[in-house]
Amino acid sequence: MSRLVVVRGAGDLASGVLAHLHRCGFAVLALECRQPAAIRRLAAFCEAVYDGVQTVEGITCRRIDTPAQAWEVIAHGEIPLLVDEQADCLAELEPAAVVDAIIAKRNCGTHINMAPVVVALGPGFTAPDDCHAVIETMRGHNLGRPIYDGHALPNTGVPGLIKGFGAQRVMHSPATGIMRGVHRIGDEVEQGEVLGYVGETPVYASLTGVLRGILRDGFDVPKGMKLADIDPRGEQKNNCVTISDKARCIAGGVMEALLVLGRQKGVQFF
Repeated sequence: MSRLVVVRGAGDLASGVLAHLHRCGFAVLALECRQPAAIRRLAAFCEAVYDGVQTVEGITCRRIDTPAQAWEVIAHGEIPLLVDEQADCLAELEPAAVVDAIIAKRNCGTHINMAPVVVALGPGFTAPDDCHAVIETMRGHNLGRPIYDGHALPNTGVPGLIKGFGAQRVMHSPATGIMRGVHRIGDEVEQGEVLGYVGETPVYASLTGVLRGILRDGFDVPKGMKLADIDPRGEQKNNCVTISDKARCIAGGVMEALLVLGRQKGVQFF
């Protein structure tokens, strides 16, 4: 067994976990699918799948081609990312812990025997059946709380309120087709303004604010898929490129669970 922590997923919430663990001295490896669909792309390490490297808050994530390359990247002070949707690399790497941070609202194959310590984020998991701990991802009093016996709150499908806006902050695809953005992340937009197109169908801004996230150009989008996210706080442009309060809170819960479970099971992370 190595001291490695493998994190399944590298979207914006998973990136908060990866960054927090990396800064605190854990050796981490991110696993991603071949075509990640992050909206908050400037705060998500999964963009390294497309561009080779992605830097968030001064931390660089670098795509690798084989599991054996992970330790070389870690030795250079970076986070390695491997395209491995099924986590096939675990047999070779024998990590100390696996963290499921896919945030699919369901279990995409993570099980308690993947590593000595297994932690999962959000709905779709029950501890100690599927994993050793579940981290609450619902905003509120228990956000970030590790659950060692039970499950997280069910998904409501409604985004958290910002300045009184919830579901209105998020735009979904009005059609099926190829995504083409007109605005970039960080642009100030007005309600009713065209943000981009899915095929020939325009996507309109649902409110006035800062475009915090928008799907990557060239993505083949099904109707109803989440496309963009607007922050109604026009002065908060820096939020577009930094790890969110929610991600940082969840990351703290993950680290707590790793340390508690590691002590119980005699797992060494450092």
